Amino acid sequence: MKEAYFAGGCFWCVTPIYKMYGVDKVICGYAGGDEENPTYEQVKHQETGHRETIKLVYDPEKVSYDKLLDIYFANVDPFDAEGQFIDKGFSYTLAIFYGDEEEKALAQSKLDKIAADSGKETFVELLPYKNFYEAEEYHQDYYLKNPEAFEKELIESGRKKV
Repeated sequence: MKEAYFAGGCFWCVTPIYKMYGVDKVICGYAGGDEENPTYEQVKHQETGHRETIKLVYDPEKVSYDKLLDIYFANVDPFDAEGQFIDKGFSYTLAIFYGDEEEKALAQSKLDKIAADSGKETFVELLPYKNFYEAEEYHQDYYLKNPEAFEKELIESGRKKV
């Protein structure tokens, strides 16, 4: 099993997508900052330097890192420097926390292609993996625990068109 870490804006909104593609576990949490064991309120109020991040635990025989990146880029707006959809602020900005040079090179290649194809600047940081703190339990599998609230979040955020 391998792990991947993606900051894609609201972690609730990107969790179920990966489960559809055979990822074993999707864990909501916080990554990249210096504050140890941050809380949701601290991260949400931009007090920690962390971003809302998902940790993917996956079998590379079932789904490749390349495929995980494709899923990521299909579900975020790489041209938004301020956050994602209605969620604004540093903690909702995009980042890929790579584990090795191969992951970094693959992510950079995809970013370069997106920029070249669109003619626009992208705002996705590529950062070496530093830390990950699991979010509070009520954030885990939010879409299963609160299906109506989750659906409302998707629509209000602009991630889902009605």
